[in-house]
Amino acid sequence: MRFRAAQHLRRQDDIRAVREQGRRIDCRVFTLWWKRRETVAHAGESPNPSPRVCVIASYKGVGIAVQRNRAKRRLREVFRLHQQAVPAGCDLLLIARAAATNCPLPELEQKFVEACQRIAPAVATESR
Repeated sequence: MRFRAAQHLRRQDDIRAVREQGRRIDCRVFTLWWKRRETVAHAGESPNPSPRVCVIASYKGVGIAVQRNRAKRRLREVFRLHQQAVPAGCDLLLIARAAATNCPLPELEQKFVEACQRIAPAVATESR
């Protein structure tokens, strides 16, 4: 599946809302913040909007630019490959750590899928 522009979490207000109102899961290699998006149904929009993601890698947390870019590329790819595991209508904030640059990709994928499985029941209870 492609990683479409509509799946990028870009607005500073949206990112801040995930940080302030969302919940956090520590996955050792990265930190996942998540928040269910409050949506208003517009004409022509699907009832289950696709999940959106923002990937952050700081100098303090990851290191020099080459390492930050590698960590972000790897986390975006993990999201792209496993976006069906993320509950619909969820906004995610993935904050990379230094280990994200050299952790084996299958292990990174496994940690992401496990985190998504942990948040799925909570998202389902919030939507009621």
